[in-house]
Amino acid sequence: MNYKIQRMMCSSGVYARVGGLILVLVAVGACARRDVDKSIVVATTASTQNSGLLEYLLPIFKRKTGITVEVIALGTGQALETGQREDVDVVFLQVKDAELQFLKEGQGLKRYPVMYDDFVLIGPKSDPAGIGGTTDIAQALRAIHSKRAAFISRGDRSGMHSVELRFWNDAGIDIATERGPWYQSVGQGTGTADLDAAGALHAYVLSDRATWINFWNKADLQIVVEGDKRLFNQCTVMLLNPEKHPNVQKVLGQQFIDYLISPQGQRDIASYQIDGQQLFHPNAAGTEHDGNSLADIR
Repeated sequence: MNYKIQRMMCSSGVYARVGGLILVLVAVGACARRDVDKSIVVATTASTQNSGLLEYLLPIFKRKTGITVEVIALGTGQALETGQREDVDVVFLQVKDAELQFLKEGQGLKRYPVMYDDFVLIGPKSDPAGIGGTTDIAQALRAIHSKRAAFISRGDRSGMHSVELRFWNDAGIDIATERGPWYQSVGQGTGTADLDAAGALHAYVLSDRATWINFWNKADLQIVVEGDKRLFNQCTVMLLNPEKHPNVQKVLGQQFIDYLISPQGQRDIASYQIDGQQLFHPNAAGTEHDGNSLADIR
């Protein structure tokens, strides 16, 4: 049963007669399960999901609270649309402008900083654009454009795609009009299709460090550009506004947020490592950084 329909039926106590008694029994059973197994739905970005962090955190959170968290991984634009449709309770994202617009429209209640990592430019070890070791993302993209070196783009509405487009703009390149066969879009905001394509085509691609660390099929790819303050990647969490979305699981959703920003949750985030590398750096206790903390990541 569609989660949104199930929630409305449980909250209202009114059950449709479509299909007769069977639907009534299914609905009643679904409500009973939600009473016994407390659950919320969280929309997050592919980057957060690809990192493996939630697979690590959610069992800890469930042991602590008894709350099950169902995760929907989407591009940022799609994730926010699920919030507007009231299909989720919480959004866990990393694109500030889109999040602030979401709040301005009254869709979200409050935006909480949780953690950060950074974006990195990945490329083949042969480095045809000659940008290895560069710390200026705009300079690197200008070199890729000048040499028509292969570049892979998400090409969708994901946060990663919007960040990539911002960097092309910083480089003074209108990629919509100046692209060519060297620039290819995979058109997917979930999974690691962009990294897989870059490996297969010996191309450059923008990624976030956490996804890159957890990516197993690195082939001959490597980080070629890192350290630019513009590559800073803040992750935040928001509860849907109960006044606009009356069916939101506001108490359970807020418990999830409270865990993420609590001292214990922040320690759990910091303790998530792969091959001795910390993927995310918690910063709920202070204000959002502007990139000055990137030296702590590498």
